[in-house]
Amino acid sequence: MKEINSIQNSYIKNLLKLQEKARERKKQGLFIFEGKREITLAISAGYKFDTILFFSNLISEDEVLHLFNANVNRIEISKEVYHKLAYRGSTEGIIAVTKAKNNSLENIQFNSKKPLLLIAEGLEKPGNIGALLRTADAANVDAVLIANPKSDLYNSNIIRSSIGCIFTNQIATGTSEEIIAFLQKNNISIYAATLQNSNEYYKENYMESSAIVVGTEATGLTDIWREAANQNVNIPMQGQIDSMNVSVSAAIILFEAKRQRKFKK
Repeated sequence: MKEINSIQNSYIKNLLKLQEKARERKKQGLFIFEGKREITLAISAGYKFDTILFFSNLISEDEVLHLFNANVNRIEISKEVYHKLAYRGSTEGIIAVTKAKNNSLENIQFNSKKPLLLIAEGLEKPGNIGALLRTADAANVDAVLIANPKSDLYNSNIIRSSIGCIFTNQIATGTSEEIIAFLQKNNISIYAATLQNSNEYYKENYMESSAIVVGTEATGLTDIWREAANQNVNIPMQGQIDSMNVSVSAAIILFEAKRQRKFKK
């Protein structure tokens, strides 16, 4: 088993590039993340692991092997290296270098005859994307589709803010045009969350195949979604502002759909 004790090591420098640059993640087909919970969720989701790095003061080699139940490639790293790579100190001393999945629309598969989807257009802030993935997991949606993404899906901040829900959701990315065509091909009704020409969200029927579409808090959805929607919907506001955090808005509408469906998948 290999050991690395210096942050000047060429392999460690490459991992730092993976953390920081979407271009490198795309080029190498790898990404890096940390934590037992997140790794366990990634294993359950069928992700393939390139290498596991661990700091033996926090987790033993035996624990690593027990977690994976396989002879995964592993490197023991020093405290200095661990703290250079780790985003937070409470991740049990384990870091995974993992192979990215192909998040194309053609890989989406529905287990439900009447799927419920969450669509997000043009989101840029990793924290908002992570929060949306947590909302999608909580509502047990069939898939999350990200239209015109502004951030790489395997951005470390997205993984961290999603608390591992990047691995619990079925996710695909594409242009708005591609996703609209995909929804129409699969006979999925589009409900666009927007103030323009809209109806109150709770007056709609989400019992059939449905996609809830949300946009950025600053600019909302673009015209293409408002025009493609079967129905635009809004959340009546009773205070002095006219918008909420995008993940909160998505949760309100998704859980109305789940209520109508009596929380079945």
